[in-house]
Amino acid sequence: MKLLDKLHRWTGGLIGLVLALLGLSGTILLYEHLWIGLPGTGDPLRGDLATVAATTEKLMAMPGAQGVIFADDRFGLHQMRFAGQGNEGAGAYASQSGEIVTRWTSQWERPELWIFDFHHHLFAGDSGEWVIGIAGLAGLFFVISGAILWWRTRKTFQLRLWPKRMSRPSIVMHHRDLGIVAAPLLLISIVTGTMMIFRPFAMVMIAPFGSPAEAAKAIEPPKYKGGALAEKPDYTAMLTAARQRFPDAEFRILSLPRKAGDPIMLRMRQQAEWLPNGRSTLWFDAATGEVLGARDALTMPGGAQAFNMAFPIHASKVGGWTWRIVMTLSGLAMTMLGSFALWSFWFRRPKPVKRVAKKVLAPT
Repeated sequence: MKLLDKLHRWTGGLIGLVLALLGLSGTILLYEHLWIGLPGTGDPLRGDLATVAATTEKLMAMPGAQGVIFADDRFGLHQMRFAGQGNEGAGAYASQSGEIVTRWTSQWERPELWIFDFHHHLFAGDSGEWVIGIAGLAGLFFVISGAILWWRTRKTFQLRLWPKRMSRPSIVMHHRDLGIVAAPLLLISIVTGTMMIFRPFAMVMIAPFGSPAEAAKAIEPPKYKGGALAEKPDYTAMLTAARQRFPDAEFRILSLPRKAGDPIMLRMRQQAEWLPNGRSTLWFDAATGEVLGARDALTMPGGAQAFNMAFPIHASKVGGWTWRIVMTLSGLAMTMLGSFALWSFWFRRPKPVKRVAKKVLAPT
């Protein structure tokens, strides 16, 4: 137990700040559709083929347009992405009729974008994902070991939203008792978040639902090759073919190829899918617009469908306000526990006790 206690304290001291910031940024992102505050964010969704096709043709004709995330029921604006020299991180929000609401040349101009980048990459791309993944695994150990250590002191349990005083003993007691209450929520947040970062960990978690090998194969996009991107792709024909293939699905993401020969990709979301951007996908030849292949997310192996549920659970894209409040409590608990773990470990450590040698008097 002494070794476990030491490992637990050092784990909290080393990753407390990362977990606290991830908890805070994740909580903020749960409500981004409410605080972006641009005209049109609350517009009702117009998902009919004619409207979406006309708007897509208009938006994708803009110089440097690389893709669009279509509006949905929660956020009434399309989000554009631009590529090309000097356009890294550039984008725009557009109304569902195709009018530009606002543009940016860098993610730093939009708080929802740089907060998202921090939460997913720590502003460090793939390297940041590794740090987050390691922190997630350490956080998993942190929750499990904390529950084991709590059992010894369960009779002194007192739930407080804030430490009784800012002394180390009070902070440790608060950390211990709040941690055991929040442990189930923290496990959900940490497990689903780590699944999205570390594929091997995800394969272990989805194993009860089906073959991890089949799931990994189903998740990876197929390798389609076609011609060079046409000067004026027929997006209306592509969207029409997609609607015929998935009649009840919403249009979610349209992406142009990043290199010559790659296909145009269109992601759609069927009504039974939890993933907000869907995983039902069509690929089109960039030169001719011909359908190269399609994938129905509802027929994917059980393991792949379980993997697709990780993000909507983590980001409260399902369950309405009830689940969003639950994940808010999880995020706030992670922020508080990580902050106090850092504070008590590095700034409120007990001072070493000075031992005074006893003087032995000689017999008289």
